[in-house]
Amino acid sequence: MPWNSQGGGGPWGGGGNNGGGRNPWGQRPQGGGGGGGNTSPDFDEMIRKGQERLKRLFPGGGGGYKGVVLIGIAIIGIWLLTGFYRVQPGEQGVTLLFGKWVGTTGPGLNYFLPAPIGEVIKPNVERTNQIEIGYRGNGTGTGGARDVPEESLMLTGDQNIIDIDYVVQWRISDAGAYLFNVRDPENTIKLAAESAIREVIGKTNLEEALTVGRVRVEEQTRTLLQSIMDGYASGIFIAEVKMQKVDPPRDVIDAFNDVQRARQDRDRSQNEALAYRNDIIPRAKGEAERLVLEARAYKDQVVKNAQGEAERFISVYNSYLTAKDVTTRRLYLETMQDVLKNSNKVILDQNGEGANGVVPYLPLPEIQKRANAGGNN
Repeated sequence: MPWNSQGGGGPWGGGGNNGGGRNPWGQRPQGGGGGGGNTSPDFDEMIRKGQERLKRLFPGGGGGYKGVVLIGIAIIGIWLLTGFYRVQPGEQGVTLLFGKWVGTTGPGLNYFLPAPIGEVIKPNVERTNQIEIGYRGNGTGTGGARDVPEESLMLTGDQNIIDIDYVVQWRISDAGAYLFNVRDPENTIKLAAESAIREVIGKTNLEEALTVGRVRVEEQTRTLLQSIMDGYASGIFIAEVKMQKVDPPRDVIDAFNDVQRARQDRDRSQNEALAYRNDIIPRAKGEAERLVLEARAYKDQVVKNAQGEAERFISVYNSYLTAKDVTTRRLYLETMQDVLKNSNKVILDQNGEGANGVVPYLPLPEIQKRANAGGNN
């Protein structure tokens, strides 16, 4: 047989070319001498020793396989217990089964199959995130923002160019849709916001966008952006769109400011003219109305006086026709009364001159003055 060498001692005997009875791995047989010893691993012995160790570990004597089953059950139980998880306030739990989104849980203690079968992702849904568009801040709040003209320059409804820097504030409304329906949420919001504000500004004049229309532009942009994100089923809520800077392009801002100052001067002059007009016109109207009323009153007075004089003359004439002497004397007396009533009068009694030592003199004006003074007192 080929295993029998001439030197004897079997295939690993002491003779032959193997030298000193070594086996092909360079080891001497444990049996010693020239006999053919077996050095291959004894698997039965290894299994037997493993069973003995299990028996010592489980002294109940139930056998090695029973112990293995118990260990397996314990491991599975511990693995299942790792499926409990807690969702903090302000978070949502997104449960995945073999990587597929199968549900969403709210705050509190929940359970789902543990890894590697199941997985739970817990994003914060109450934190407000912010995206800067048209500029990039330095993150310290100390200024020094870098302008991004390709994002901020846009065309207005009256074919002017405007430079707008703004921020978009957003939150997660549906964590599952946010994680699995949109690949890059922030970039999606940024691109959609640029499209929305350009559409709104394209329908707005430059003057309105710079002054009174800012709030309207912000609200319309937010509404349009929210409708776009809802169309993507993104699970994103747009909280607010705030315009930070609204100016003409930097190259023409000086000329634009000159135009604005000229418009302000024009508006101021117009306001002053309107104020003067509002002051002078009512006063002129009032004065004209007063003159008209006075003229009407004077007309009525003159007409009434003329009518009264005419009626009095007719009455006197009728009296004259009836009694000429009496009427003539009455007219004479009335005329003399009208002539003499406002003149200073002194009466001298010539017939009583020197009588009883009394001076024939009666100062009527002085008596009248004294009578008026006594009445006032």
